[in-house]
Amino acid sequence: MAFITYKEVFNQLKADLIGKDSYRGVTLTYAWMANQFGHIALGFMPSFLLFVFLPQNSYLKKPLYVACIVTTFWLVFELYNFLGPLLINRISKYKNIYIPVGRKYVFKPSWKNIAFDTFTDMCFFAVGAFSFALLKEGSNTSIIILIALLVYLTVASRYWFLVKMYQQYANYPFQFRLSQWNNFITTTNRKIVRNYLADENEGEHLLIFGSQLSGKTSLGVGLLNELSIKKHRCFYSSATKLYTYFFIEDNALLSDWKIWTWKQADYLIIDDVNPGSPIQEELICPDRFLRFLDPTQSGNPENESITTIAKKNIIWVLGNCKTTDYDKNDWVQMLVNIGVHPDKIRMINLI
Repeated sequence: MAFITYKEVFNQLKADLIGKDSYRGVTLTYAWMANQFGHIALGFMPSFLLFVFLPQNSYLKKPLYVACIVTTFWLVFELYNFLGPLLINRISKYKNIYIPVGRKYVFKPSWKNIAFDTFTDMCFFAVGAFSFALLKEGSNTSIIILIALLVYLTVASRYWFLVKMYQQYANYPFQFRLSQWNNFITTTNRKIVRNYLADENEGEHLLIFGSQLSGKTSLGVGLLNELSIKKHRCFYSSATKLYTYFFIEDNALLSDWKIWTWKQADYLIIDDVNPGSPIQEELICPDRFLRFLDPTQSGNPENESITTIAKKNIIWVLGNCKTTDYDKNDWVQMLVNIGVHPDKIRMINLI
């Protein structure tokens, strides 16, 4: 279910197209649009140059033929980009072609989504090429092809612009797809990740334990980013920052660059709860986190922060699963104490 309104889309377009983006930072939506205008230019300019440099007596020196040649070139190029790393799943001796030696996908890419993205890019190339043909020759064939392309791109652009907004307002520290994650993970834990991605029920908690550089944060971000692409409201926050949110009204958190807060999000990732090895000390323990949730320690089940945390889908990025003072069961018990059913708590331990 989509939650971003047409008004918010319009405001995003206005912010991206009007004003100096260099002063406020480049948004994902702006970057996507700039990329597509670049694809149009890469369709138009090669068509123009090819037409200019073809010999006058060449059979191919026709705007429509030139547009078809350039479109075919970009089609082959995009197919190589798509088929190389995705469909030809084999080891390569070369790092820049296919998959580097010794590396395979831990989580398979979303092939349909990537194919849709690739085809959309291809259509923008074609718009540029056939726009040249239309300007140069004005044939009915060029008009029909451009109309068909623009109809498709109207639908596709709406989808991709919304997706970029969902990714943008999730506040991720970096853009990362789950298929890019290539650290070690057991078969059992891999299944847990897939199940969490597929399960869209309320109040599902995933605890990711592990040492530093084990890929905890990138796994959590990659997982939630896949859900953002499915148009779920996701929100990233460090544990320390989340503490401040407990004491601030939602209206104070909303701004021109935020559509939803951590309370309104469908999925939440709480990062940097603890660093993990080689740092042995637990900076944030379950008891301390619970005290921030319930400062009066009254145990009131109507406490808004407690009920929000209990009912929300959350990925917890923790340190090692056992230290001198606390282990994973203490975090599980804390969640149970605030009303989370044990069956809704899953754990992953990354080495």
